[in-house]
Amino acid sequence: MRRKIPSIDALIAFEAAARHLSFTRTAEELSLTQSAVGRQVASLEEYLGTPLFNRHKRRISLTEAGELYAKRVRENLERLERDTLAAMAHRNAGGILELAVIPTFATRWLIPRLPDFYAAHDDIVVNLTTRAAPFLFKDTPFDAAIHFGDPVWPGSVAKYLFGEEITAVCSPRLLDGRTKLAPRDIADFTLLHQSARPDAWRQWLAQAAVHDVDSMKGQRYELFSMLVEAAKAGLGIALVPRFLVAHELRSRELVRPFELSLPSDKGYYLVYPERKQNSPLLRTFERWLLTTAQSYIATERRNDQ
Repeated sequence: MRRKIPSIDALIAFEAAARHLSFTRTAEELSLTQSAVGRQVASLEEYLGTPLFNRHKRRISLTEAGELYAKRVRENLERLERDTLAAMAHRNAGGILELAVIPTFATRWLIPRLPDFYAAHDDIVVNLTTRAAPFLFKDTPFDAAIHFGDPVWPGSVAKYLFGEEITAVCSPRLLDGRTKLAPRDIADFTLLHQSARPDAWRQWLAQAAVHDVDSMKGQRYELFSMLVEAAKAGLGIALVPRFLVAHELRSRELVRPFELSLPSDKGYYLVYPERKQNSPLLRTFERWLLTTAQSYIATERRNDQ
């Protein structure tokens, strides 16, 4: 069946012209003449049977149809480029795994451990893309995701990795030579918050039986990585998952001023669609990830003894 798809060259020229709103700048980007760009766009308009640009004396602007079509064309060209690069990566490779990961989990826990995976499976490529919230696998190129929360993801398999212990951390400079603080001393410090967990300090203060501190005061940061940097800079005391600051605690860039920690009732999970559960590639990565997580848990328990 012959598909109703215009020339890819015309689509590329149109997408660039829609971005620049200039045939001259489009020509420079694509190494074409201005008249060649104009012909490509005109041929596309003829194919579609509708104008995509309004031609003014010294400028062009998108029509309503042009704005809508430009958005769709850009999305599909980006998807085609991504898929092409993925196919090229298959050369001399045993397979490619597209993984969606929570940003700070990726940078602080997963990526430092990936060399061990590649040492055992150097023919497999794992591509990482950050996603902070659940999504429908059928609408994305992802084979699997690492998710924090509850194991509720329709049509998917969820494998538990480990839980989370929330602890307060700060720069040792903030303590003026002290090693530990009493919970009530928190009133003298700025609270640092992670935006997606607005109740964290309220829960910590309640467990510490500190009732005269406003749990909402202080500074907010979108990412845990930003929160960690703020704590290292001495801006206040932050509540963070302990595993995210293991390196900083060992190096004494950060310290735990309180003994109190909060265990979370949620956890980190490897999640993938049910239709993928027999994929040899995914099963290989799953076995390595679960073994690595179990090893991490055992090490943490020994360190706490």
